[in-house]
Amino acid sequence: MQINKKWVTGILIALLMLLINVGHVNAASDTSLKDVKDKGTLVLGTSPDYPPYEFQTTVNGNDKIVGFDISIARKIAKDIGVKLVIKKMDFDSLLVGLETHKIDMVISGMNPSDDRKKSIDFSDVYYNGKQMMLVNKADKDKYKKLNDFSGLSIGAQTGSLQYSMSKEQINNVDIKGLAKVTDLILALKSGKVTGVAMEEPTAKAYAQNDSSLAVVDPGFVSAADARGAAVGFAKKSDTLVAAANKSIKEIKDKDLINKTYLPEASNYLTKNTADNTMIHYWKYFAKGIGYTLLITAISVVVGVILGTLLALMRLGKNKIIKVIAVSYIEFVRGTPLMIQVMFVYFGIGMIVNVPALLAGIIAVSLNSGAYIAEVIRSGIGSIDDGQMEAARSLGLSQKETYKSVIIPQALKNIWPALGNEFITLIKESSIVSIIGVTDLIYQMKMVQSATYKGIAPIFVAMVLYFVLTFSLSKLLNYFEGKMKHV
Repeated sequence: MQINKKWVTGILIALLMLLINVGHVNAASDTSLKDVKDKGTLVLGTSPDYPPYEFQTTVNGNDKIVGFDISIARKIAKDIGVKLVIKKMDFDSLLVGLETHKIDMVISGMNPSDDRKKSIDFSDVYYNGKQMMLVNKADKDKYKKLNDFSGLSIGAQTGSLQYSMSKEQINNVDIKGLAKVTDLILALKSGKVTGVAMEEPTAKAYAQNDSSLAVVDPGFVSAADARGAAVGFAKKSDTLVAAANKSIKEIKDKDLINKTYLPEASNYLTKNTADNTMIHYWKYFAKGIGYTLLITAISVVVGVILGTLLALMRLGKNKIIKVIAVSYIEFVRGTPLMIQVMFVYFGIGMIVNVPALLAGIIAVSLNSGAYIAEVIRSGIGSIDDGQMEAARSLGLSQKETYKSVIIPQALKNIWPALGNEFITLIKESSIVSIIGVTDLIYQMKMVQSATYKGIAPIFVAMVLYFVLTFSLSKLLNYFEGKMKHV
């Protein structure tokens, strides 16, 4: 048994080494610009919650990601002669996306610091913005300098320059890092943090659209290598970087950001706040519900099939098959679902290009299968051994016995636990939002970003999740009652 476990562990290590080696092979030569031209698309990774850099709006009833960063990306794609494809991701997943070649470039108000340059290549700086602090308006006169925030809690986007600058330049500060700016704003307004460090254009955008907030210049000192925003690319993408620099030079020479791109972004921001009621954004929530139900439905079907197979493997007499089933179940149950989602999307994606939605469905299904397997195994174990013996004595094969005698009886016993797993799956599927799948949680955050409201979208999402889970619970109870009368 011990040898088999080492064998399984060896396979997992070998797989990880293979993924690492594939990443090195892909980075060995620079064909970045040629690859983009050959496929006809330039894939942009961005976190659209950072107005006026990038944010989401509704145009003619359709969702659209806009902002002056997006205008720059379209300019680069147009100059190269390809179509721009936008992938929405959390800010702290963007570098991983580049390193695993899920995306071709990052434009997300990212600063070209020395630490980041160790992992990715950067274009020339296309915009210089000061680092500011967003505070509650009532505290505007109270907090004016960096030292005023000493001993307090400060919010900053995880993996951002503002996070590291706050840590380095403010004494005894407690920095709370969150992936979404909308969550940081909510933390600020609810008193969880005293200020939120962010770039000047974004801070001013939030303050202009929320009268309870104000912007202060606490005197952040930016290192020479980290001033301004630049476009990020995978390592050894010299030809693609050169193409981007050519576009950026034209943008700067013609002052397109100040003359064209920023005014366009401001117009979209004005439209967003003209009607920021939750009813106006019902399509966002409807779309989120659709994706949540799709992921859950497929994961339930796959999870039940996989779980049944794993349960039978674990109950079988073949030791090798039993070890495989046990190893899988224990490994999946022993690792967070978030890590599994990221591994399927980024890790396996280095070998096979897995779309975000499919990656989310695969990860949630595989995770659900492990838990359902234990539920089914316990149900089968609850059936008296005499049932098996009686069926076999009547001439039924082991397969026929399980199909016609054991599993139908076990299903009645495990139905409540199985129902709880289905309900949990609706809620746990929200984790796929970290890779840009537009489920209910992701759409909620988009509404927060578009409306500058924190609590209202959360309340709507909470009610919608309750309606979904309550409806499913009633449906499962109905079938449970039917089973009792069979």
